[in-house]
Amino acid sequence: KVLAAEMIREKLLMLLSDEVPHGIAVGVEQMSEREDKDILDISAVIYCEKESHKGIIIGKGGAMLKKASTAARIELEDFFQIKVNLKCWVKVKEDWRNRENLIRSFGLSEK
Repeated sequence: KVLAAEMIREKLLMLLSDEVPHGIAVGVEQMSEREDKDILDISAVIYCEKESHKGIIIGKGGAMLKKASTAARIELEDFFQIKVNLKCWVKVKEDWRNRENLIRSFGLSEK
């Protein structure tokens, strides 16, 4: 889950460059392989610190989120060697970088 989250986060940071600071975290809430097909379902939430950042991450008509999600899905399929159904949502968690329990839940802490 941590690897999948970091792949998604990496794509966002590459595409957004200077528009949104590194105040983005990704939490993979669900990751499971279907029993009837060779498909890996991944549900991820992208957390940002401000409502204005949420709009930038989603982009006009969802274009930025789609672009980042597609790039992440392609990398995930290559890494896991299986088709991936990736669903991403964006939520605001103000000041998440200063909350140790949230940092740990995103897999970003050494503890």
